[in-house]
Amino acid sequence: MFNLREEGIKSKAWPFEEARRVLNRYKNREPEKGYVLFQTGYGPSGLPHIGTFGEVCRTTMVRRAFELISDIPTKLICYSDDMDGFRKVPINVPQREALEQDLNLPLTKVRDPFGTHSSFAEHNNSILKDFLNSFGFEYEFASSTEYYKSGRFDETLLLALERFDKIQEVMLPTLGPERRDTYSCFLPISPKSGHVLQVQTLERNSKKGTIVYREPDGEKVEISVTGGNVKMQWKPDWAMRWAALGVDYEMSGKDLIDSVLQSSKICRVLGQNPPESLSYELFNDEHGQKISKSKGNGLSMEDWLKYSSPESLQYFMYQKPKTAKRLHFDVIPKATDEYHQQVRGYIDQELPQQLSNPVFHIHSGVVPESSLVVSFSMLLNLASVSSASDKEHLWGFIRRYAPEASPDTHPDLDKAASSAVSFYNDFVKPQKSYRSANELEREAFLDLISRLERWTSDLSPDGLQGEVYACGRDRFEPLRDWFTAIYEVLLGASQGPRFGGFIALYGIKETITLIKMALNDELKK
Repeated sequence: MFNLREEGIKSKAWPFEEARRVLNRYKNREPEKGYVLFQTGYGPSGLPHIGTFGEVCRTTMVRRAFELISDIPTKLICYSDDMDGFRKVPINVPQREALEQDLNLPLTKVRDPFGTHSSFAEHNNSILKDFLNSFGFEYEFASSTEYYKSGRFDETLLLALERFDKIQEVMLPTLGPERRDTYSCFLPISPKSGHVLQVQTLERNSKKGTIVYREPDGEKVEISVTGGNVKMQWKPDWAMRWAALGVDYEMSGKDLIDSVLQSSKICRVLGQNPPESLSYELFNDEHGQKISKSKGNGLSMEDWLKYSSPESLQYFMYQKPKTAKRLHFDVIPKATDEYHQQVRGYIDQELPQQLSNPVFHIHSGVVPESSLVVSFSMLLNLASVSSASDKEHLWGFIRRYAPEASPDTHPDLDKAASSAVSFYNDFVKPQKSYRSANELEREAFLDLISRLERWTSDLSPDGLQGEVYACGRDRFEPLRDWFTAIYEVLLGASQGPRFGGFIALYGIKETITLIKMALNDELKK
């Protein structure tokens, strides 16, 4: 008999491995704050993108794994760095010229180009919260502006002022000569312009809790470091937040490895241990470039959900977080089908295997049944050869293949049918390229026609696959050349489904007609 906690402590699934590192921070004692704090960070300088969602999704998986191996309460904060200065106008927003006038203001003071919220930060924060809420994530939203102005950070900011020189000692060696001369870990919010100023700290008074700096017009100004009058530079800010809140775990992208290193040093200067961290690989677009909020490249969260389920997106996020991933539309069918394969396999697995199954972490151990009796990839190919214009067209084939299925009883399948039609028309159809069969391939296709015309058994995918194999086994070396020919000649694609299953779904007569059209080059028209 397996014990869930014992198996979780032993599991090699990466969320459990991360959870054990967090647990080891406390061993047999509970944190003074009464809970373990997980945090994710978001910079609302651009619209939220799929990488932001991925960080919350993965952190939630670690949090849930921790809760299975420990009785210590947990909390997740989604922190928006919305007091940061607005340094660059994103290319994927309206009113870009107007936004140029707001450069260097805190993001919560930048106008909302969409006209729906009080600021650009508030607009982007709202989108993020709405999306995370739709996934049912349990989190507390935290605003940098609110935390600074409310005094939440005051005690740690005063400590940072007291230890200013030690923080500078960490940061200055990492900077170039010019920036090193004027760098300060404190960024004043100008009472004149409202800008977040990157200027030198001329004087410090720890007893008064103030710094003195020079405005761009030359005037010297003394300002308090508390109450939202200053913001800390990025790396010291991260460290200050860790120290002030007692953050125990925060993952970040591989591009921030140096930031984690320097912020960890500063966190120790502030008298606290830095959180456990995981450096995940970044997502790339179809050109191998890192996806970016400001560029708006790569897939958005909305893009993915137009064509597949939230669970398939979470499945994609679960896979090998330390491996770089190409995040383009063509990964959606594969992720969708693999997710449902894992769901179907879960019920027959013993507990140790279930804990390593991605769907355990997607569904926090309460895994539903899959009603996708036809794979998404198969539905795509069916949409292609049948020129389906809506999901009802596909259901005509589905009902013959699976008479027990209906949109009401198989909601996953119904949504997948609709998404397959959209995905085919948006991405597959424009890229389809049929070729003619050569003589050897023509001979094999005619053999397949003959075999199908003699077929009298049920529409067995395995039996039909055997016939497909028989046509190519003695003709092609390697055999995969035969299947490549099937995909390129009949489907206009470089890869495709298990063809026996496709025949069973599409129909014997329909497949014969398809092959004859291909041999007559009618599909190329």
